[in-house]
Amino acid sequence: MKLVWLRNDLRLADNPALRHACAGDEPVAALFIISPAQWRQHKMAPVRQRFMLAQVDELGRELAALGIPLHLLRVETFAEVPAALADLCREQGVTQLYANQAIEIDEQRRDHAVSAALAEQGVSCHWLNGCCVLPPGRVLTGSGDMFKVFTPFSRAWLKALDEEGFVIHRAPAPRGEPLPWHPLAERAWVDEALGELTADARWPVGEAEARRRLNDFLEQAVLDYGETRDFPAIAGTSVLSPYLAAGIISPRQCVAALQQRLGYRPQSNAQPGFVWLNELVWREFYRHLLVLIPTLSMNRPFKPETAALSWSWDPDAFAAWCEGRTGYPIVDAAMRCLNATGWMHNRLRMIVASFLTKDLHIHWRLGEDYFMSRLIDGDLAANNGGWQWAAGTGADAAPYFRVFNPTTQGQRFDPQGEFIRTWVTELADIPAAYVHQPHDWLRLKGRQDYPAPMVDHAVARVRAIEMFRSLEK
Repeated sequence: MKLVWLRNDLRLADNPALRHACAGDEPVAALFIISPAQWRQHKMAPVRQRFMLAQVDELGRELAALGIPLHLLRVETFAEVPAALADLCREQGVTQLYANQAIEIDEQRRDHAVSAALAEQGVSCHWLNGCCVLPPGRVLTGSGDMFKVFTPFSRAWLKALDEEGFVIHRAPAPRGEPLPWHPLAERAWVDEALGELTADARWPVGEAEARRRLNDFLEQAVLDYGETRDFPAIAGTSVLSPYLAAGIISPRQCVAALQQRLGYRPQSNAQPGFVWLNELVWREFYRHLLVLIPTLSMNRPFKPETAALSWSWDPDAFAAWCEGRTGYPIVDAAMRCLNATGWMHNRLRMIVASFLTKDLHIHWRLGEDYFMSRLIDGDLAANNGGWQWAAGTGADAAPYFRVFNPTTQGQRFDPQGEFIRTWVTELADIPAAYVHQPHDWLRLKGRQDYPAPMVDHAVARVRAIEMFRSLEK
């Protein structure tokens, strides 16, 4: 028997591990491992756990309809996985294991241990690329190194894609009579491990839902994406990140759908659709970096010299940021939205990350962990890459003295304050002219229901620049 181990690739279509396992007539089974203690250690958000398990439920039903059983194992930590997997392979008569490669260091170490344990009992392991359009290590400089800056990586990535192309794997055909599927909600040990499994209605699961969102975006918004993507009050983004993070849709499917919509693959900013394609390349860039620079998975900065920065760990200031009590409306609206929904618009992620690191001078690792503990699309590569970019410690060609002004960012990207008034209810009735600097208006009204700015941005900016300049001495 062949066994397909599903992880962050919870789909039938364009799943290389599933497709290769289903080649031939040998029986195929699938596996998903629930690791509650490890998920907590990795700060996986409860909303992401529920979303992922709801998709496991959906996928189990679809696999059963194809005659492929899905086994569930509860294995608390990665350290216990090799032995548990070896036991399952013995019980089921598994001779070959198929899985799509993991990119994080803990997951890679787990997979190496699994290969060694299964080799001892004659089970061969096949690791395939299911997480990237082009596999990590394919896009390198002329000297064979990983690109340290995005723009040359993007050019090389596009060139490599033109040279190699890519294949979309079809979903497997039925392999026998349909099988019964017992929903996760009926399995007491799952609830015991993870609590209530009720999925968030804002995030329906299923490959059909992911494709619907992708197609709607391509039909309605992709041509204007470069102009609308930075405005959180406008539905100008694909909102596909939770589906990509869980592997409900693949990046190859996204690129293929964009090509089909446009009739070509855009190559530069001058061509419609390129700005969104470039966002997919950013995703690839961070994933390639995570594989080729393993210390990024170990809380280390991309720029080693920045490890000496004198970050703050002020718990009260950090709590005010987490709870949306900074006195800067766009920052507070973004954080309250995250806490309520498990998602945040990308422009807002940059604004709040810059505020935490450059205005409050708090270590980016605290923000990175908090995002992971709240985001439905929490993904180590993208989250770490984004936080280090904002903090000035990451892969970024811009100088360290780029510091976002939270007031002017709000004025530029939420000019009428629609997003702010949605999430900062204290400001729901404030005129648009005052929404980004509400404190004088509130004082005139005799109100004290919204906090004063916790820092002076101009002063904080100077301090942030001094922090980095001190490294040069």
